[in-house]
Amino acid sequence: QVQLVESGGGSVQAGGSLRLSCAAPGITVRFDCMAWFRQAPGKEREGVASLYPGGAYTEYDDSVKGRFTISQNSANNTFYLQMNSLKSEDTAMYYCAAQWNSGNCRAWSVIDYRGQGTQVTVSS
Repeated sequence: QVQLVESGGGSVQAGGSLRLSCAAPGITVRFDCMAWFRQAPGKEREGVASLYPGGAYTEYDDSVKGRFTISQNSANNTFYLQMNSLKSEDTAMYYCAAQWNSGNCRAWSVIDYRGQGTQVTVSS
């Protein structure tokens, strides 16, 4: 059973920073694709960032490009979302997800493993 556990959420003022972490306890085989999603109240869940370690390739939603960075610690299969210059519109529940294939990593409904979420609140 693969469990993904997010941490690092919280409340911050606009312009501030937070770093989210996603751990996979007991999992030592590197994921082929890691991703972060978010869902704001009353809105659809959306993909924020994806990382494909094999190709060292990342992709970001336009709304976070230049502000958010997805990265990983390959030693322990933990991955991160560094969020800088936060805006009130970044307020949402953030979820991590991962899988052992490099297929579509931007679709929440099909990605294999998903976390329970951590809340990020940005006040203006």
